[in-house]
Amino acid sequence: MRGNELLTIGELAARTGIAVSAVRFYEGKGIVHPIRTGGNQRRFLRSDIRRISFALIAQQLGLTLPQIAEELGKLPEGRTPTSADWEKISRGIRKRIEVQIARLQRTLDDLDGCIGCGCLSLKKCALYNPDDRAAANGAGPRFILVSRKAALGLD
Repeated sequence: MRGNELLTIGELAARTGIAVSAVRFYEGKGIVHPIRTGGNQRRFLRSDIRRISFALIAQQLGLTLPQIAEELGKLPEGRTPTSADWEKISRGIRKRIEVQIARLQRTLDDLDGCIGCGCLSLKKCALYNPDDRAAANGAGPRFILVSRKAALGLD
């Protein structure tokens, strides 16, 4: 196959290791954008191999399909992305993952503190929520919705 030839949906599926139905699924989610022939058949750019491969990897990293489509929207259409293109996307994904890690770490820290108390009551817990100070900032799980310090008014 020459570098500028278009791929059929079957060829794209074979090159990415997924089913033809999965290619259609990714098309529906905005991951790839086929070109239609005069006979209304789908044809894909060779760069779509990398787009689908990226989507498969990004899903394993925990990104949602809308997030993946957003990141791929930053890539140029019609040409294979360069190393610089991928590095830019990688930096954006890294920031998302770092935010997730910080949120999970805060959750782990809070979980350890709550289990260590033994009281099982956020209203009564003198360590976690002294004098029920979090209630002053509104209803709901204030420690999850905002940082613990902010919920207690300590920021």
